[in-house]
Amino acid sequence: MDKKFSKDIKSLINAYEFLVKGIDTKAKEAEDRAYGGIIRAGKGMLVESLAKSLIEIAWKELGRDPKRLSLDKETVKIPIKKEYIERVKSPEVKKFIRDHIKDFYYPLRTDVHVHVDGKFKIAMECKAYTENAMLKRILVDFTLFKQVYPDLAFVLFQLESQLGGDYSTANHIKYGSPSTHTLLSYFDIDLNIITLLEGERKVDRPIHKPAYYKALREESLLTALEVLKKLLQ
Repeated sequence: MDKKFSKDIKSLINAYEFLVKGIDTKAKEAEDRAYGGIIRAGKGMLVESLAKSLIEIAWKELGRDPKRLSLDKETVKIPIKKEYIERVKSPEVKKFIRDHIKDFYYPLRTDVHVHVDGKFKIAMECKAYTENAMLKRILVDFTLFKQVYPDLAFVLFQLESQLGGDYSTANHIKYGSPSTHTLLSYFDIDLNIITLLEGERKVDRPIHKPAYYKALREESLLTALEVLKKLLQ
């Protein structure tokens, strides 16, 4: 990585430190919103911003034209499956669905949509942390996306992990956890899990509290960058 991109990475670390170290004070001083809501919203925006910035940095490192890349998020219409209509027992309901087939879809979008040359390339879910109960919902959403975009790449981008196993370590090879692998075995999704902070998330040790603050390391961002570069290629 050249000096320009190293500077980009350092700016992400600075932004992380500024927000996480200051969000507790800001939440306590706010009068119009609940403390927890401010914390969740702040972390949510931070994770999504980090993800988008890393995608843009990865694209620049690949030497690609920035005009070819788009992070605009659009709602995807997941159409009703025709096989389901055939299984509907009521003739009246079946006819109603067929007569109004254009209205039968499920609106779906995830946190970050990466388009290259106008083609939906990567769907990313961004979380302050993820536990396996949350992962089930993410896998369902990604499975629905795959019905419309079979070649789509999928990324779970999280600050901390609560999935168990070694997802929150700096290990080059992640062996994962029994629960997470079991869930993944039931979905035809090749999920790329990116965790930025080391150490399993502890409910009683929030990182916005000074005593439990976790530093965002350059190595973690560079590892994430390599994953995104491979997906963008």
